Order: sequence, then structure tokens, then C-alpha cells
Amino acid sequence: MNAAAEGTLVSLVVVSHSDLIARGVVEVVQQMSPDVVIEAAGGAALGGVGTDVERVMTAIRAANRGAGVVVLTDLGSAVLSAETALELLGGDGAASVRISDGPLVEGAVTAGVRAQTGGSLDEVAEASRARISAPSDGSPSGASAPAPSRAASTSAEAPDGYLRTATLVNPDGLHARPAAEFVKLATSLGVKVTVNGKDARSLLGILSLGLVQGAAVEIATDDPSGDAAVDRLIELVESGFTGPR
Repeated sequence: MNAAAEGTLVSLVVVSHSDLIARGVVEVVQQMSPDVVIEAAGGAALGGVGTDVERVMTAIRAANRGAGVVVLTDLGSAVLSAETALELLGGDGAASVRISDGPLVEGAVTAGVRAQTGGSLDEVAEASRARISAPSDGSPSGASAPAPSRAASTSAEAPDGYLRTATLVNPDGLHARPAAEFVKLATSLGVKVTVNGKDARSLLGILSLGLVQGAAVEIATDDPSGDAAVDRLIELVESGFTGPR
């Protein structure tokens, strides 16, 4: 973990009836949000399927570095275990914890990215409750496309701002880790930018586009000071997500 981030980022706890599922979700989130502390609390106390209040309490205590903790759960009794753990923690320990009713995997991924970009406890909790919709054009998000040649982007003066278009050259398109990298950079730039009409700071919005290799990416802003932000994001796309941030 980046030492500078210690204590400043919201942490996560994943509560599942399966230890394997909990640890698997942690692994996925850590790939996209490496500076976020995330603890797994899966399985029953004596092994097997179930949840354990003591294990959840231990995970919350281990995760909380000062900015608070968002707890994500899978099935009903996992919620009950999390709620009981908060009751037992009491006082300040419970005040800095939010239990999310969002989807476990999607919620953990989006919460992790929001935490990575410095979101507050309530902002991270809110991000965890959103769901990824189907691609906006109705095509399956995993659809393949011909491998594109690396081409220069185009730019134009949009009616109310600045717009540039580039082609996705990386095999994963704007999914998973590339989408997370895009959102983190967009959030850090401090101006409102859109990608194919979606907020560039919204992981769920970008994932819902279902953009695969070879797809056109239209990045735009109506902020008078946003041209440089659009250029930075275009640079990231054109690099195949391997260039400088």
C-alpha cells in the first residue's frame, strides 16, 4: 500500500457464506484498487458454509484505518452477522461503519474504485449500492471485435465544448481494470468529462457502455478549462492503458 494513503481511504469488508467467495472478491477489488484496505470475512467459525460474527468483528477492526469501513454481504444471514457485529462493537466503532445492501461483487468493485479515488464513507457506501446495467446499445458486453490498427484520434470543437474521439486498441476494451484506470484518472483531473455520453468518473456508467476492442470512444467536456483533461484521457486510451498517467 502507498504509505501516503494509509488512514485516508475508506476500507472495505466482504462478508460471504463462503470463505473462497470472500477471498475471491477481495482479490478482484485489489487488482483495481491497490491502495484500498479490504478484508475477507467468509465462512463459518468451524469451517464450511456460513458466517461468523466474531470473524466479521475482527475484519472490521483490522480494516478500519481511520476513514471508516463499508461492509458488503451476500445472503440474508450475512447481513444479520454484520448487524450483530456492529451492535457488539458499539459506540465509535459502529459509527464509522456502513453496511451496504448492494450486490456483493459489483458493489465491492465500484466501492473499491470510489474509495481509491478518495471518496468519503457515505460516497463509497453509495457507490456500493449501484448495479451495472446492460450495455446501452443492447449488445453483449463480452462481444468480440476485429483487432484495430493503432490510429490517431480525431478532435473537434463541440457546440458547447471540446470533443475528441479515439479507438480502443487494448484487448479488454473499457472493462474491468482498464475501466478502473480510466475512472481514477478522470476523477483526479477535477473537471466534468463524459465518455460516450456517460460521466467519466462513474465506473458503472462506463461499464454499462460495453465498449470492446475496436470501439470508438468519444471523450468530451463543456468545461472551459477541461480541454487538457480530455487530452489526458485520450492519451490513456491511445496508449492501450500502458502509457503515462
